[in-house]
This record gives sequence, structure tokens and C-alpha cells, in this order.
Amino acid sequence: MLAKRIIPCLDVDKGRVVKGVKFFDHRDAGEVSECALRYEQQGADELVFYDISASHEGRALTVEILREASERVFMPLTVGGGIRTLDDIREMLNSGADKVSINTAAVLDQDLIRQAALRFGSQCIVLAVDANRVMKDNKEYWEVYINGGRRPTGIRVMDWVGKGQADGAGEIVLNVMNADGTKAGYDLEMTAAVSEAVGIPVVASGGAGAPADIEAVLTEGQADAALAASIFHFGQYTIAEVKQYLQERGINVRWERRDRKAS
Repeated sequence: MLAKRIIPCLDVDKGRVVKGVKFFDHRDAGEVSECALRYEQQGADELVFYDISASHEGRALTVEILREASERVFMPLTVGGGIRTLDDIREMLNSGADKVSINTAAVLDQDLIRQAALRFGSQCIVLAVDANRVMKDNKEYWEVYINGGRRPTGIRVMDWVGKGQADGAGEIVLNVMNADGTKAGYDLEMTAAVSEAVGIPVVASGGAGAPADIEAVLTEGQADAALAASIFHFGQYTIAEVKQYLQERGINVRWERRDRKAS
């Protein structure tokens, strides 16, 4: 059985790590490289960081931030935000990213995931899905949003993840907006539905408030990995504490010591 991954997420705005609730009301959480080093030392399996205003502002992710982080930590890095073209993807990979996460651009150019997977390989192409539970005509729909959660697309989540897999995405990050930053638990129903519908890894995002929430999304939600921010950024739990909790409950996690890179 493959080890479940624990992945801290750094939402980056104007060069600083921030954390909001349901994509808004952001609170400063520190400097990017310092956060990355702390999570490396705690035993994070990977690190994801998103430039959360890049797509909305129509600009590229700050490459300098990525380069600095990649020079100082060993763990795999996934980056997203403002990535619109194959050239953008190449620049991110050449600047130290192991995976590139694509959300808004995948909706605006619905052949981009396929082209990117063919050019760079599925293993480094992540389809990020900002999913929202919305009511239309007295019925609930799971709808894909873009531009940092600001713009509804009319696309249904289940249709979109199926297309992403068919186009060659190697992984899906499912961020349920209704749960994001609430620390009230992941959306287990939606995560399980997506996990059952696709044959590629699903990373659950949005709502972690305690180790029990992570346990639930890795078991009931059937996720391959759990992404979290608030509980780690503000010192509520360390990654090691979460992994210990999971291991004690029979969930296979990876323990790996990494030596720091020279500054």
C-alpha cells in the first residue's frame, strides 16, 4: 500500500504566505522560504505553493520565489498561479518545480492539459480544481470556479476531473471552496466521489482543522494525500504530530530525514 502524503500549502500573495477563509480575508503567515524550511524539517512529503492573485491579476507567478525555495529544500515542489502557456510551464520546471498545477488556464484553454502532458509528461502536470457547492433551480451542483475562486464556470466538477484524467493529468488537487480555511473538516462526500471516479491520485484540500480531519479524508474520502495550511502555519500542529497520529491509527505514512541544503 502506497504511503499517504501530507502536504502543506503556501498561498502566496505579494511575496508573503497568507491564509484566508473560503479564499478571502487573508492573514499573513510568514515568509516563503522560512515556511518551506520549517516544513522540510518537520518531514513534509511535498510542498505546494500557489500565487493566489496571479491568475486574477493576469500575471505570471514570481519565479524568484520558486528558485529560492528550490535551492533551499529537498522535498518536491508543486507550483501554480498565473500559469497560462506551455512556455510558462517550462519556465516553472526549469526554475525548480517538480510539478505544475493548472487551474484557470485549463478552463480557458481546454486543450492545455493534453498538450502539457504530451510535452512534459503526465507526472508533472496537476489539474487543480476549485470546487464549490452551489444551488441552481433548487438543486445543488458541484461547480468549478477559476480566477482564485472569483469566477464560476458552469462546469460540473465530475465532468471536469474526468476530462482532466483523459487529457493526461497525472494528479488532481481538489480544493472545496466551501470548506477552505474553515478548519471544520474536508468535504468527504465530494472527495470520495472524485477519488472513485478517477484512477489518478487525488489530493484533498480545504478544511483541515485537526489530525482527525486528515485521517477522515484519507480513509472515508479515499484521498491519496491531504493538503493543509491553517493548522500548520499558525503552529496548531506540526507535520510530525499529524503523521504520528495517522500511524497510530494504521495509516501508512512516510518518515524520511532530509539534510538541509547549503544556503
